[in-house]
Amino acid sequence: MSLIAGSYEKFIWGFKLKTLKHEPSSQNLTLTPLFSYQSHLAHITSAAAAGPAAASGSADDTIHLYDLPSASSLGSLHQHTSSVTSVTFFTPPSLSFPRNLLSASADGSVCIFDTDPFVHLKTVLVHKKAVNDLSVHPSGKLALTVGRDECLAMLNLVRGRRSFYCRLGKEASLVKFDLGGERFFMVTEEKVGVHEAEDAKLVTEFECQKRVLAAAPGENGLLFTGGEDRSITAWDVNSGKVAYCIDDAHSARVKGIVVLTRNDSTVDDPYLLASASSDGVIRVWDVRMSMKEKPNPLAEANTKSRLTCLAGSSLNVSTVIAWKMFSASSIE
Repeated sequence: MSLIAGSYEKFIWGFKLKTLKHEPSSQNLTLTPLFSYQSHLAHITSAAAAGPAAASGSADDTIHLYDLPSASSLGSLHQHTSSVTSVTFFTPPSLSFPRNLLSASADGSVCIFDTDPFVHLKTVLVHKKAVNDLSVHPSGKLALTVGRDECLAMLNLVRGRRSFYCRLGKEASLVKFDLGGERFFMVTEEKVGVHEAEDAKLVTEFECQKRVLAAAPGENGLLFTGGEDRSITAWDVNSGKVAYCIDDAHSARVKGIVVLTRNDSTVDDPYLLASASSDGVIRVWDVRMSMKEKPNPLAEANTKSRLTCLAGSSLNVSTVIAWKMFSASSIE
């Protein structure tokens, strides 16, 4: 598994999660640095990773692309004319590398790219103000956005246009589809609403102790949240109750969460979760331990920078070979 983190200091950080042989089972993981360099001219606002590819968006209006197997830069995209606020990849179930890249910006627009070889397909004006977050449905046919105009919007990615737009009454900061695409989550300060994807009907709502800054869906109907409470909470989305919690997971605000799902073949243990905080620390947890007692992190890295986002991706031999063949052409 690879992790990338962006910072206010304009640096991108890359790490490889490796297994240490000849070590006790409770301490058999380490975060090994892959790369670290100043990739943007302004602070990094968001990051995304899928298979061997990664991307970062910045307040300098650009998107920077990375090749994780070679720990190298693939270049940058300049289609936005204002700060990039969110980036995300779409990977079809039949592929081990991403097929599309979507990005949102402070002018309310969303850009759609084909990753062969990162060609700009279309720009759609979605919100009247900045887009706060963007989430693609697992089918790749639609995406949801929330913006500073206090609205929720839906993008028809097949036709490349906005198909739905409604006022929420409050500004939502995050929107995420669950792993199956049957539901989505919207975060408004410390509250998280669970909605049916088909009709946006509110199923349940739960309230965190403080403002939520990061959220990631997990398996078995769980949603992981973190934020100003410095903890990581696993919510049962069906009941709206806390399944378990890692109290004081960090000494500062949690700014990013990555869930390692069961289909990730990079490590043997499928119960891993990574988190990053604004004080520069990245930690990897075994969530099974949190069900019994407060766990100690399995691995930790300190970037000594003010982290703003975290993204993760799995890598295996077949993925790397396919990606090298797929990305042989240059970025236009």
